[in-house]
Amino acid sequence: MDKVLRVSAVSRGFAFLLLWLAGVACFAVPPLSQKGFDGPAELPRVYLKTAMADTPTPGHVLRVRPSESLQQAVDQAKCGDILMLEPGAVYSGTVQFPAKNCDDGHWILLRTGVADDKLPREGSRMTPCYGGVVGLPARPALHCTTVSNVLAKMEFDGKGGSGPILFMNGANHYRFTGLEIRRGNPGAPMTALASAKENASAHHIIFDRVWMHGTAEDETARGVAFTEIAFGALVDSYLNDFHCIAVSGACTDAQAVGSGGGVAAQGPYKIVNNFLEASGENILFGGKPAEVTPTDIEIRRNHLFKPMTWMKDQPGYVGGTSGHPFIVKNHFEVKNAQRVLFEGNLLENVWGGFSQTGFSILLTPKNQANKCPLCKVTDITVRYNRVRNVGSVLQLANALSDAGGASTAGERYSIHDLVADGVHQQDYQGFGIFALILSNKPQMRDVSIDHNTVFVPNLLISILDKTEKLANFTIANNIFSAPREPKIASAGGGPGNCAYHPEGQGPGGVFKSCFENSTFTHNLILGGQGSWPPGNFLVKDMGDAGIREDYRLCRKADASASCKRASLGLAAGRDGKDIGADMEEIETALQGVE
Repeated sequence: MDKVLRVSAVSRGFAFLLLWLAGVACFAVPPLSQKGFDGPAELPRVYLKTAMADTPTPGHVLRVRPSESLQQAVDQAKCGDILMLEPGAVYSGTVQFPAKNCDDGHWILLRTGVADDKLPREGSRMTPCYGGVVGLPARPALHCTTVSNVLAKMEFDGKGGSGPILFMNGANHYRFTGLEIRRGNPGAPMTALASAKENASAHHIIFDRVWMHGTAEDETARGVAFTEIAFGALVDSYLNDFHCIAVSGACTDAQAVGSGGGVAAQGPYKIVNNFLEASGENILFGGKPAEVTPTDIEIRRNHLFKPMTWMKDQPGYVGGTSGHPFIVKNHFEVKNAQRVLFEGNLLENVWGGFSQTGFSILLTPKNQANKCPLCKVTDITVRYNRVRNVGSVLQLANALSDAGGASTAGERYSIHDLVADGVHQQDYQGFGIFALILSNKPQMRDVSIDHNTVFVPNLLISILDKTEKLANFTIANNIFSAPREPKIASAGGGPGNCAYHPEGQGPGGVFKSCFENSTFTHNLILGGQGSWPPGNFLVKDMGDAGIREDYRLCRKADASASCKRASLGLAAGRDGKDIGADMEEIETALQGVE
């Protein structure tokens, strides 16, 4: 079996027969997923329970008036108490949350003092509607059923630094519900609205149905910084306006939520059902010197968003007070984490022009400043997500630090049921590709890219690897559309790069040179030409492949322009399933996310 299937030249039945024979002859059928694993990646071992019923507060209800000291009320609160703050009132200043001898049966709750039915029901997302705001420019519509100012407001009133929430060493079992957490004074750069104090660690911290935000033109680098915090959760919340300013600013990397370096245990984490907006990375794990790796991270049903008005020369452009734009990087980046589930998220709008080129998802272990040799990115499951309006989709990079140090590992990735479209090149200052794979040290291995549907304007995969071959890759059952030939090609580096093929050997030659013990099969490749690994479908376009405009496979010919035939991908996967992403599962996972 030494030829790629050119389905336009053979009957559909004969093509399926040849495809089946190719799979039997050349590739072993993958085993069923083990319990707790999705492909090569191990799923999180621990999932946090964050329902109100799981964080009991059997103590006293203490009402705190705006004229009273919130700090004093927190200091005097006992485990199990509820601190009721006045709706619509502003509580200014930084509150330091001390260590108390609390346990899982006695949490301390800070909340607005309205009845539960005045807030989104538990499990539903907070919006600025509850802070009296009908809508925010250039963001998705809030669809307010009612607009009422029922959130108590914790406001940082300093001239820089972090606040209004600061966890002292040993702080534990604090929950925040129905609050607007914000900065007050404009002008000075801020580090984080909620974080642990420097050199302190905390645990069992939950942010539930909060609206947390910076201001439109100032530098507010982070919303929730989970660095040095274990058992942390952000659920059903709305975070916006976290950004750093190019050229004139004091910071370079803004996130809505994430965890950096540190020495204390970090994880498990739960980041579920939030609107998350930041100019740098909407979510980042790693990026600083560390002695631990955050573990067991659940990230589901979030809308990761950057307003297009942050792009220079766009109508309604908004940048810093200096006029310089915000530094835009990526949606989701992991530099140091293990056992991450990234599921059912919508990732929207990212572009290049700064130190990045508009990739949406990055899995990039980094020995930051050569002070994190144990940093690793392992066991990452990315499934049932949608990416749209980006410069490029995916970057996998095992690279040395700027100081020349290697990280521990970048391996065991399972990426499946991802839909990516609206990928741009020149107008988003990006590469316009699906995947950029850079491998130096350590060796990148054990990666599955399976059942995805991807439409990009440039290359499919770009590779730069001058050391060991990429090992144990499975790239199967995908729908790929990328117009540039040879679609799988070099990312530079000259003859030392495995993908360097000046004689034009095509994708098959690159795959043979760069991968070992790996599989590229049962993919439906639109516009595919040249020499490909055996067992793939090469088709002219969506109509030839029987793919509808919504990326579902045609079940039969009908009168619509997009279904002139039953799809070639029906039940044609290596596993007997339809080729491409499972659109029904993705729609179910994303229901209510936008």
